Amino acid sequence: MRTLAALLGFVPFALHAQIAGTVIGPDGNKLAGVTVSAKADGTTIRTSVFTDAEGRYSFSRLPAGVYRVSAQLLGYQPGKSDVQLPGAGRQNFRLVANTELEQTFRQLPGNAALDSLPHDTDHDRHMQQLVRNNCTSCHTASFPLQFRFDEAGWNAIIELMKNANVYGSYVGKERGPSGILEYHQKELAAYLARARGPKNELKVVPPAPPSGEAARVEIREFDLPLDPDQHLPANYVQNDGSDWSLATPSVMIPGWGVHDAWMDDDGNVWFTCNIPNKRTSLGKVDTRTGAVKLFKIEAKNGLAAQSHGMTRTPDGMLWVNMNPGRGGLARVNPKTEKIDIFIPPANLSPTGGATTVDYDGKGRIWVSAPDGVLRFDPQTHEWTGYKTASFKLPTGTGITYGAAGDRAGNGYWAVMIHDIIGVADGATGKAGEIKLAPVKAAWDRTSHEERKFYETYSQPDFNNPLPYAQGPRRMGTDKNADVLWVGNSWGANLARIDTKTHQVTYVDLPNRMQPYHVHVDSKHRPWTNLWGADRVMRYDPATKTWVAFDLPTRGAEPRYISVHEGDGKTQVVLPYFRARKIAVMTLR
Repeated sequence: MRTLAALLGFVPFALHAQIAGTVIGPDGNKLAGVTVSAKADGTTIRTSVFTDAEGRYSFSRLPAGVYRVSAQLLGYQPGKSDVQLPGAGRQNFRLVANTELEQTFRQLPGNAALDSLPHDTDHDRHMQQLVRNNCTSCHTASFPLQFRFDEAGWNAIIELMKNANVYGSYVGKERGPSGILEYHQKELAAYLARARGPKNELKVVPPAPPSGEAARVEIREFDLPLDPDQHLPANYVQNDGSDWSLATPSVMIPGWGVHDAWMDDDGNVWFTCNIPNKRTSLGKVDTRTGAVKLFKIEAKNGLAAQSHGMTRTPDGMLWVNMNPGRGGLARVNPKTEKIDIFIPPANLSPTGGATTVDYDGKGRIWVSAPDGVLRFDPQTHEWTGYKTASFKLPTGTGITYGAAGDRAGNGYWAVMIHDIIGVADGATGKAGEIKLAPVKAAWDRTSHEERKFYETYSQPDFNNPLPYAQGPRRMGTDKNADVLWVGNSWGANLARIDTKTHQVTYVDLPNRMQPYHVHVDSKHRPWTNLWGADRVMRYDPATKTWVAFDLPTRGAEPRYISVHEGDGKTQVVLPYFRARKIAVMTLR
């Protein structure tokens, strides 16, 4: 018989206990920065912490259960054990070093796998850049690079790759191939065969493990259930990325999923779903129990209306783009779970593109439209549209990606293909543009013949960039200053734009790691998720320093980041698009 406490998802404090211990190496040396994870049998919540400089770790108090506990560090075989709670809760590990380089390479996240490729000459750096920007659209780099092929094998891989979209689906019959990959196919195949073929010319240098503030976090990952309409077996996901020795997984789980996510004032996490399905437009995760509640908005096609972008306004409301037949907005009250739908008038574009949602200092909502940006006033229900001036160019069609609003009431949007930031003047109603400079180092490496080809190349979508492209993707404004931060995925930097003067400066990420979205916290620090690195970065403009926070899952591919500050603590929410999980990282 189930008790009332079980029905409510409440576990008495007396039934909580702590798991703690020490992790050492083969010679008894204390290992710092080890990822230690615990998941109870029959549950959907996996909690991870990191060892300190003395090799010690400790979890927050956990509910009763039998926990599968693992300890992982790059260059070592994973340690595993079971721990019963309530109980002693003490679990020490002695890790054994890998005996082969290939074992360590398979454990690497995507950014470290890319860094291992040959890059000592200008030609190799050019090839490495092409792999980084043009061969990682549908998988993080650590997935394809875990395999080894000769030149013919890599040529076959590139032949398929140039006809695939961002989801890894074959689109060769619907559009032309990626011209960049086709142009460089022969030399890319030769380069990859040299790096990951019979010769295996790698220089594997695992990144430094977390330390200091980055090692004091606790990360809780919530599994999302499989879509029952896909009729998948319960064990469909054989590798969920939690065991690094299995290498980065490839699977794109069929059915509904997760894209953007925010935490509400009760600590629950809401998420959007951009994959066509019959059951969910939005979802909510109870972070106490891991229970998932789905919300369906009916679409005209009989499926659930799709969503993509999400933001949380200061009054606690959630705003989501929603497409029940024409792209609009949904306002969600997390307290009552009431959802209101607002659709733009027919004379304006619908919401769409790689839709992102934000708010400005006047209380208005900004949302991507395919050909610009839209502004919605929640008080008057008035819509205003702003168009991209450089929408169609010989180099491609400038579909909008990210969008943002500043504290003065202005809006911004990213035209990723053209390296342009659109500017919407909230007072005058006029639209302008800020052109981002090409990446100089990449430009300098291209030959005259290559530039002639690039000038005539029309990009079929977001993910076929020129080698020197910046690739502005998603962005965030400092709500307490006049600054817009843009995540330049291909340029591997954040563009800092003064929203008054429109002056642009660039802040490079370490080791050319690639930002996706940007959220700015109350201390003016931009946070960014790295979609191919299983890592989150935070930049402090005051000290000009970066802090890297590692994620415990390989192949996570988070495509959004939101920061919740309240009750004296900071929590970072990360929806894993590919791994189909949601992570909440709490700074301790």
